[in-house]
Amino acid sequence: MNQTDLSMPTKYDPAAVEKDRYQYWVDGKFFEASGDKNKEPYTIVIPPPNVTGKLHLGHAWDTTLQDILSRVKRMQGYDVLWLPGMDHAGIATQAKVEAKLREAGTSRHDLGREKFLEKSWEWKKEYAQFIRTQWEKLGLGLDYSRERFTLDDGLSEAVKEVFVKLYEKGLIYRGEYIINWDPATRTALSDIEVEYEDVQGAFYHMRYPLKDEEGGIEIATTRPETMLGDTAIAVHPEDERYQHLIGKKAILPIVGREIEIVADDYVDMEFGSGAVKITPAHDPNDFEIGNRHNLERVLIMNEDGSMNENAGKYQGMDRFDCRKQIVKDLQAEGVLFEIEEHLHSVGHSERSGAVVEPYLSTQWFVDMNPLAEASVDLQKGEDKVQFVPDRFEKPYLHWMENTRDWCISRQLWWGHRIPAWYHKETGEIYVGKEEPKDVENWIQDEDVLDTWFSSALWPFSTMGWPDENSEDYKRYFPTNVLVTGYDIIGFWVSRMIFQSIEFTGRRPFEDVLIHGLVRDADGRKMSKSLGNGVDPMDVIDQYGADSLRYFLSTGSSPGQDLRFHWEKVESTWNFANKIWNASRFALMNMGDLKYEDIDLSGEKSVADQWILTRLNQTIQQVTQNIDKYEFGEAGRHLYNFIWDDFCDWYIEMAKLPLYGEDTARIHTTRSILAYTLDQIMRMLHPFMPFITEEIWQHLPHQGESITQASWPEVRDEFHNEQAVQEMDRLVSIIRSVRNIRAEVDTPMSKEIQLMIQAKDENVVSELEKNRDYLEKFCNPSELTIATDLQAPEKAMSSVITGAELYLPLAGLINIEDEIKRLEKEWKKWDQEVSRVQKKLANEGFVKKAPEHVVEEEREKENDYLDKRTKVEARIEELKA
Repeated sequence: MNQTDLSMPTKYDPAAVEKDRYQYWVDGKFFEASGDKNKEPYTIVIPPPNVTGKLHLGHAWDTTLQDILSRVKRMQGYDVLWLPGMDHAGIATQAKVEAKLREAGTSRHDLGREKFLEKSWEWKKEYAQFIRTQWEKLGLGLDYSRERFTLDDGLSEAVKEVFVKLYEKGLIYRGEYIINWDPATRTALSDIEVEYEDVQGAFYHMRYPLKDEEGGIEIATTRPETMLGDTAIAVHPEDERYQHLIGKKAILPIVGREIEIVADDYVDMEFGSGAVKITPAHDPNDFEIGNRHNLERVLIMNEDGSMNENAGKYQGMDRFDCRKQIVKDLQAEGVLFEIEEHLHSVGHSERSGAVVEPYLSTQWFVDMNPLAEASVDLQKGEDKVQFVPDRFEKPYLHWMENTRDWCISRQLWWGHRIPAWYHKETGEIYVGKEEPKDVENWIQDEDVLDTWFSSALWPFSTMGWPDENSEDYKRYFPTNVLVTGYDIIGFWVSRMIFQSIEFTGRRPFEDVLIHGLVRDADGRKMSKSLGNGVDPMDVIDQYGADSLRYFLSTGSSPGQDLRFHWEKVESTWNFANKIWNASRFALMNMGDLKYEDIDLSGEKSVADQWILTRLNQTIQQVTQNIDKYEFGEAGRHLYNFIWDDFCDWYIEMAKLPLYGEDTARIHTTRSILAYTLDQIMRMLHPFMPFITEEIWQHLPHQGESITQASWPEVRDEFHNEQAVQEMDRLVSIIRSVRNIRAEVDTPMSKEIQLMIQAKDENVVSELEKNRDYLEKFCNPSELTIATDLQAPEKAMSSVITGAELYLPLAGLINIEDEIKRLEKEWKKWDQEVSRVQKKLANEGFVKKAPEHVVEEEREKENDYLDKRTKVEARIEELKA
């Protein structure tokens, strides 16, 4: 664009600004990785959302942070790949599709596997587009040319490769174990797919009769229905109370089965009666005890949580209905003698919400020990994964060091079907990437793999692995950073790390940036049951994507939760509106300024020098904080510079030369306005991409899009500390005068006498040089600047660094009120003196702090002492 465009509407309308802009970016291929070998690659893979359709605020937060990083790095000259994709979400998606089928009066079993999968792919196609639409509304700069899906052909090949290799190494095995079973979806769950909730239950105290002798042995359980599967009672081998019973028999009530009393170190002698019932098919600890004592495993439930034929007369009952009935029956027999209320932690399915049942089942497992050990060892070396904040490395390592074997088979149809076949006659197992040659004699395993099995390969399978000659794999892997929430470290982060080490020999990412959860205004977790969820699309419809993005990205430090407040989103809209209006003013006053006309070499006012210095400082602060992932701090510096320095001060001061007749000063001011606004737009762009692109397109610029513009850099030639000091003094004077006017209810339109007693002639010279600003913004009828002023007896006064202000206001104020005000001011400076002196009296601070920090504190002490003395003197004058 060669000429400024004055067509900006008078009002900031985010819907109008954001409309069609995203398509412009996508059509321009501005987000596609170039593969340019002259640029350093920078890679992020998006945590793939479930293809069940709806992104929540957590997704919006997570992806906004990634978008900021990718846009900054692209502007800094990196070859950026931000790879998009989605997860097939086995359990969740199958549940959605099955629900849709039920509405139509059919089921997956009616359709058969092939037809059901066709329906599932239709769902995927529809909802994948829905997710892309939400990405578009958020303004995410994704490289759609490389979009992946966990069930696409390439990733499916990677999954088979990993399964077969782990199986061949003996790290994948099939066995009968106690697993977490979801009766609602009828599938196994891994440990980390179980969410524990405190539930009000009870301890049911029972006495099992002994065989061949009087009395019984006391046990207690929270799940009395499982007693139907009891095959033993265990006591500690050193428990003197039960030595005479070890090896003897007890009678299982209701069932009448004889069960052995065994000795096992697992039993805690101090807990309860010191005797525990053993149900090997329905409890993981009992399963292990059963293995040690060669106990029978009696499974008493069906896959849907109902009681099976081994439950006798309770067959067909729901497990919880069975519990109620068996309690009544045990009470009637006199076996159950006490019910003790008990609040305990109960596992629920993360997917369906159903109470998880420990269940004996034949499943596929990953032997985690060697994989976890390699992951722990990685963290001891230089190529460790860096957690940000680093405190999250501890829970990661704890998970790795205490992990159990991973159950990876799921009783679903939607997913990666396990590449294992069973011979119809011999039962032999064949595992391979291809079908057996005589496939008609083999039956493939009906189950699919846990969704996390495929997503654990995401950082490298999306790059073309297992083809290690893939150009993307060679160039963009390992990735630079993973952005995710702390609640998914065990689910996903840990698994990506150990799979990457195992199959690529490298960490999957250099950094893991951990953010918290988005909570409601009261700090509660958002949930359907509470009805406190907020749809990010609704926020965008009301306030625009830029407002939502800025709020999310700057509202919390790494690792901390974020509370959602509509008021704060509205305040970010106000910020955007401020930027819009300031930009519009600047553009209206640039005339026909072209990009090549921008000239920053002319004579500059103190305001010009100050804004360029503050711009330098802001560029440095924003860049450093983004590099540290401190987006909140970066946003704070940006906000302060844009709102306070640029909008409230520089633009106002720029009006003097702009409305003047000095053509050289006008051109310099226009150039500085154009340059500063351009640099602001570039820094703000990763946070607020839509409004910044819109404004930048109206500015004189080079290039098609701000997405391709270079990131701002500090220019040393514009750094002027003296100008900062001068401007700070001017701002202090103007603010003091405005505050005094407000205090005595004197409007700015009314002229007043202003007297400034300067500390020395240098301050006098400085203020005289900037007299036009003082006259413009203080509106004095008479302005006196000197070192030897005689302070008027009746005046409002204020002390600033290097000067004292007097506003003679005889008849406008009460002297006694002014004395009270000054006494409050004296107290303020006295407290500051005490604080800084206490700090300087601390030997530890003086010795350990950098010399320039200590010197700054000493300068503050002198400044505060000077201000306190002057206020004290003024009080004495008024009292005289």
